[in-house]
Amino acid sequence: LGLTMAGLVGVVSANHRAATAADLAALAGADAARGLSSGQPCTVAAAVAGRNGASLAGCALPSELSGTVDVRVTIPIEGPFAFLGSAESLSRAGPPAVLVDKGS
Repeated sequence: LGLTMAGLVGVVSANHRAATAADLAALAGADAARGLSSGQPCTVAAAVAGRNGASLAGCALPSELSGTVDVRVTIPIEGPFAFLGSAESLSRAGPPAVLVDKGS
């Protein structure tokens, strides 16, 4: 039972870390895509993912969504369930929505 619990903790932890790394990488990449920070969006996203223990497995700038970056990151699962491979997470970030005031 202890080994199973340790394995599940490793899987859950890797999934949470992957989600966090993907969100941060997408936000940093979107800032670069909008010119709010320097660098190429996917290069910036890869650097941020790496600083959070993840590998950038995919990065795209959807042409129909200016300033938006989609990223996919992976983090190895550690512990007894390492045979499962890596945890993976996807994230998208871009400019804030523009709200139109239609009057009262």
